[in-house]
Amino acid sequence: MTGAYGRFPKIIEKELTAMQRVAAYCRVSTDKNDQINSLESQKRYFSEYIRQNPMWQLTEIYVDEGITGTSTKRRRAFNRMIADAENRRFDLLLTKEISRFARNTLDSIYYTRRLRDWGVGVIFLRDNINTLDPDAELRLTIMSSIAQEESRKTSDRVKWGQKRRMEQGVVFGRSLLGYDVKNGKISVNEAGAEIVRQIYHKFAVEQKSANRIARELQEAGVPTFHDVKRWSGTVILRALRNEKYCGDLVQKKTFTPDYLTHEKKRNRGEEELVILRGHHPPIVSRELWERAQAELALRSPLREQRSRFSSRYCFSGKLRCGLCGAPFIPRAKRRKDGSVYRAWRCQEAAAHGKPKTDPAGNPTGCNNRQIGHEELLELMCRAVGSLPLDRESVLRDLFKTIRTALPLSEKSEAAETLQNRMRRIADKKQRLIDGYLAGEISRSDYLCLLDQYERELSESAADLERCGRSAPPDGKGNFLESLDAPLREMLGGELPDEAFFRVLLDHIVLYGRDRIEISLKSLPLPLTAVPCGKPA
Repeated sequence: MTGAYGRFPKIIEKELTAMQRVAAYCRVSTDKNDQINSLESQKRYFSEYIRQNPMWQLTEIYVDEGITGTSTKRRRAFNRMIADAENRRFDLLLTKEISRFARNTLDSIYYTRRLRDWGVGVIFLRDNINTLDPDAELRLTIMSSIAQEESRKTSDRVKWGQKRRMEQGVVFGRSLLGYDVKNGKISVNEAGAEIVRQIYHKFAVEQKSANRIARELQEAGVPTFHDVKRWSGTVILRALRNEKYCGDLVQKKTFTPDYLTHEKKRNRGEEELVILRGHHPPIVSRELWERAQAELALRSPLREQRSRFSSRYCFSGKLRCGLCGAPFIPRAKRRKDGSVYRAWRCQEAAAHGKPKTDPAGNPTGCNNRQIGHEELLELMCRAVGSLPLDRESVLRDLFKTIRTALPLSEKSEAAETLQNRMRRIADKKQRLIDGYLAGEISRSDYLCLLDQYERELSESAADLERCGRSAPPDGKGNFLESLDAPLREMLGGELPDEAFFRVLLDHIVLYGRDRIEISLKSLPLPLTAVPCGKPA
């Protein structure tokens, strides 16, 4: 029999001496109409092909629709087929070609070996390979490698094309509160837009917290959107940080580093963002949006002292109420002179306001006091200053450690930034060449972009050379001298430093207005302190 897949190899026909149970596997990588038609054609062909052989009995045709072939994780039909083969439910498997079975070389070899161990042969019709043949694995490895490389090139071309479309203003993503996204275009959804305006006004103008806004929306019965089940502080913060609401568009916030796994990662500078200002109609004014961003920065931890792994205050999650056991939460308030007052309050007391009383006049809620952030820093300074330390010995050990680590920081931050930029430009240049060779862009566009990338590489290389010349040959001595005084003040309890306190502090328990217990790490007993201004 002949057809779209060619004639079945004669050598296989000679080997068939008994009735065999035969299965087939089909896959298309998208769910578009033309691919669905291709899938139906494959199913009809395999059904007819198997019926034509009197020694074959069709067991099942396994189908994966709209699934990539570079990984087997999400291919349900494929994984069910492997399980059925292990349970000896069929003896022979037909598939169109290697790329339909797997575009990953390792997967192709791994699964065909497993099937062969269970006595199941795989026939790739177009490639004319039967895995029961002696030289099948060699030919399979070569063909699988070609299929995998084609997947890589396809992935690169798709990513390159997507970025060009992003630069042209095409929106990649789904609808969100206040906006509908359809066919790459974004439009205002007025019902959701009104909710967004409420959120920004409550936060930036009325100075309400994200949790309180969420609670008010939930209590008012305001409908959520898409897959969000209920309003929460996290949902509110996500809306407040979304630049789309002021009309800007930032894309490539996530990227796929490996075309085989297809796992997305947050873009932290590995790839260049696509930023378009004034891309679409805003829901809130830029002034209000920027005011909300300033308020977010104000209520968030001191960013200049933020560690790599945490963006919270040094006391976040470490303050507990000694009266009710609830955690303390941060509060921020702007004074009339523009300065900011930060304080901490028991979550139970903050949630219920002024405590109620029972008929006997006893309070039924928590009435623990609020404590200022600066007061807590002062208490930490006093606690550190009271520790029985050999400070000179500690300083010697610190300087020894710093001096050892300094040579590892020879590259300046500016130089590293320039090198990352040059790598990104070189990558864009390579993608441009691949796109031109594939016939996806015209010669004039290719030459224009190539000249631009060459110019950017030359400018970055010159900047990098200047950065290297301006770097001092050895600034270690001055650097260590500049650290001496601050470290002495810190260890003596004279200089408050949140990064230092974050590492040192285990937890603090506040018992009303007259007693505070500070527990430092590695100390067996807590230090008892009293609020500032009160006698110890």
